[in-house]
Amino acid sequence: MQLLPLERLGVHERDQGRVEFGILLPWISAGDGNRLFVKLIHERDQFLQGVAPRRFELSHSLDSRYGDYWSAKVLVEADASGSSVRESAWGQPGRYLYRYELESPLLSAPLDWIVDPYAREFGIGQQSAFTLGYLEHEWSAVELTWKTPALRDLIVYELMLHEFAWNLDGAIERLPYLRDLGVNCIELMPIANVARSIDWGFEPIGPFGPDERFGKRRDVRRLIECAHELGIAVILDMIYGHSGRHFAYEYVYSSLRYDQNPLMGSFSKDMFGPSVDYGREFARDFFFSVNHYWLDRYHVDGIRYDCVPNYWDGPLGRGFANLVFNTYEVVRRTQGSGHWQRFFAEGELRLIQCAEQLEHPIEVVEKTYANCTWQNETLAASDAVAHGSRERLTDLGFRFGLEHYPERSSHNDVSLAKSAFQYLENHDHSRFLCRFGTLDLGAGKIVEGDRSNWYKLQPYIIGMLLSKGIPLIWQGQEIGECYDVPWSGFARIGRLRPVRWEFFYDEPGRNLLRLHRRLLALRKELSAFREGEYYFHNDWDKWQSRGLLMFSRYDGKGYALVALNFTEADLETQFWFPSSGRYEDALHAQFPLDGVRALEPVPLVVPSNYGCVWTMRL
Repeated sequence: MQLLPLERLGVHERDQGRVEFGILLPWISAGDGNRLFVKLIHERDQFLQGVAPRRFELSHSLDSRYGDYWSAKVLVEADASGSSVRESAWGQPGRYLYRYELESPLLSAPLDWIVDPYAREFGIGQQSAFTLGYLEHEWSAVELTWKTPALRDLIVYELMLHEFAWNLDGAIERLPYLRDLGVNCIELMPIANVARSIDWGFEPIGPFGPDERFGKRRDVRRLIECAHELGIAVILDMIYGHSGRHFAYEYVYSSLRYDQNPLMGSFSKDMFGPSVDYGREFARDFFFSVNHYWLDRYHVDGIRYDCVPNYWDGPLGRGFANLVFNTYEVVRRTQGSGHWQRFFAEGELRLIQCAEQLEHPIEVVEKTYANCTWQNETLAASDAVAHGSRERLTDLGFRFGLEHYPERSSHNDVSLAKSAFQYLENHDHSRFLCRFGTLDLGAGKIVEGDRSNWYKLQPYIIGMLLSKGIPLIWQGQEIGECYDVPWSGFARIGRLRPVRWEFFYDEPGRNLLRLHRRLLALRKELSAFREGEYYFHNDWDKWQSRGLLMFSRYDGKGYALVALNFTEADLETQFWFPSSGRYEDALHAQFPLDGVRALEPVPLVVPSNYGCVWTMRL
């Protein structure tokens, strides 16, 4: 893979008011009678009926690697007479909106509203943007000392900016709260440009820049810098297997009815919109360049690759496996210079590459350069138990231990740490609270989880946050957010579900927040929970058949027994601890176990819909 010549693509202000435009449109040439224009207007003029966008024609040339290339130089300055339209802001500093328009012999009318696929900023809807006189963000000195956390230490909080805090400024204000909660990594749902103002972001049309509803480039960089200053890594949810229908390489070529496309087309699965064809060199280089751009210019700590099945052609294929390998290699070749030093620590490269490969989660971490993955197996087992299937407690015990997942894998003589995410909730699913009953808020069409059942979440939360792997908390989970998410339809992705921060103050919210805070602190305090061994005490007759699940975490520094009760009654049991001594009650410090003798039965009581954690430091 090669990096695209981004210095010639998109918009660049070379000096005051002199702006250059550049776009690659393979197979669309001037020799075939095509003409390309850019339509340009100041942002403040866009809603004024007397001010029309100005139109400038681009020139055609050939790029030696990618073919047809169109470019133009435009001088953006006020008319000598002041302005031909008195109220126009043309020529003034600020943000300008632009779009491309194509005239083709194959079309009866010009093809308007072409979004620049290389734009770094965007306007409302299908409009690209640039800021005249834009000043780059000056990174603070922390970027030369900040280190991306090791996989074993990650505690991830998934959030959607529009729902979590409305915009980037709001998210920055919430960062101290996340640090106080115990989070050291945020996973941002897609922030790249989309066509709609209310959208999950999984139909991107401008992958090189943030959507206008969140803020500008400088705001994104400020968020990442502030996160790093507070010890929080940032990974982006990126969509590389499909696009929105207004993505230029889909919109233009499908409108022209071309039989072939330089970037789009069927490759593996065809889910969720027009697919990307990784059989095309241009497609491979394009998304490799997107990856590098965000890692380099925005200092993100990693990528969460959405819907990997759309570009999965095996562990040695041209699609996903090739992309994560080349991304790893381009970071490795920096040798830790400048801001890239954040990835180099303890003899390992800490770039986070997380696959959403729900069909083959074990294979994707074992056989590619991805070092972690989402997996729905723990959620599925938890869901079955919540719906009354006690038989699935055994499965849940193995899922908490990430059975069969590698802890390390070797690739080309490089040994990489590996892991998987553990979650009860994420953006794709209804809140876990909905499993215990819902409330009808609108003629059966709008339902929410019944928050009076908050206490039933407790054993699942304890198990998930103390299990093996990387814990993922979905925004508002820690205060009992209770939205339902339909499985299909526009209401799934086109409805805002803002975190209701008032839940922070009510009884369910306070109790759940207290539990999350204690468990995350415990995970940091005792290394056994982050990197220790996991042992599932699998005894159906003694434990699972009664609604109990027991597992241990241990390393050379400590031991912990986690006992979970999924029933409505307190349960008595016995356990044989491996070492003699005193075991602390890690959740409440009220019920330590004194005088324990190794391998002798100790009577225990595990409260209903709850759990106990007894620890000993070695």
